[in-house]
Amino acid sequence: MKTISNTKYVKSILASGLMLFAAAGLRGQEPKVKKSVHFSGSIDAYYQTNLTAPDTTQQSFGTAFADELGFALGMVNIIATYEGEKTGAVADIVFGPRGDFATGGYNLNQIYAYWKVSESTRLTAGRFNTYLGYELISPVGNFNYSTSYLTSNGPFSHIGVKADFSLSDDFSLMLAFMNVTDINSNLTGVYSTGAQLGYAGQFLNFYYDGGEFLGFEIDYTAGFELTDNLYLGINAAYADNDGEGFSGVALYPQYATSDDFSVGLRGEYFSTKSEAVSDNPSVLALTLTGSYTVENLIIKPEIRLDSWGSDFEPYFDADGANSKSLSSFLIAIIYFF
Repeated sequence: MKTISNTKYVKSILASGLMLFAAAGLRGQEPKVKKSVHFSGSIDAYYQTNLTAPDTTQQSFGTAFADELGFALGMVNIIATYEGEKTGAVADIVFGPRGDFATGGYNLNQIYAYWKVSESTRLTAGRFNTYLGYELISPVGNFNYSTSYLTSNGPFSHIGVKADFSLSDDFSLMLAFMNVTDINSNLTGVYSTGAQLGYAGQFLNFYYDGGEFLGFEIDYTAGFELTDNLYLGINAAYADNDGEGFSGVALYPQYATSDDFSVGLRGEYFSTKSEAVSDNPSVLALTLTGSYTVENLIIKPEIRLDSWGSDFEPYFDADGANSKSLSSFLIAIIYFF
């Protein structure tokens, strides 16, 4: 009887071991890579009216986006992000006037894949938003609803490859090889190169295409938390393409009066450059914006005044006469998810 008992005991141990082995095998068949898909996006619309000219003249400031009067649409933005352990992809789709302008009617704001080669190196290929400039295509990422001259005259997006390197806790480096800016199909065989050097939230950006489109641009962006409630953003740029180009600087002081409401001013000086013109015009653009947030809804009232120097008179006043300045009021709503 003792032998039979021991045999049953051994069989029980063997059965338990096989069960544990099988369970371990099943666990080993589970995917080792953690994967996730995340959806986000936004919608926006606005109402705008001129303060120094009748709306019937259909005037605008000459910058990108928010250039219509009365009630107008911005865009619908839907972003799908797939994240693996070392690889991932982003599909950023836009519909509406704001998206059409930025993408040339392709409705593809961004569509790229990336590979985290190491903890300090990441490779990206596809279409991605520009690294130059302070402001973004999506209104969710901007404090002011209308856009600056520096943003409007620089690149919006690039198609190509780029490599991002984390050099230390404060320093970063990006190198890129791309089509000429905002060109989806390369029919000329000309390419552009780009670079970005970052230090503690400050970025020095470079772009060069050999004079094919934009030529050469150097751009500086930075943001500083001066106090718990006071923030200052900076953007400065210089571009030249065989004597044609622009330069300028914009300051973005912003003050949070509460968790829900902030007020910010964009003060921008922008100058065009042309060797064919003896007196190149420049503009001082002041934009005062409030931002009130209710859950995922942002309401932005905004007053803007642009005033050109020299003899440049691109606008009309209330009497229909040529004018150097134009002012407007708009109120925008942005919902993000």
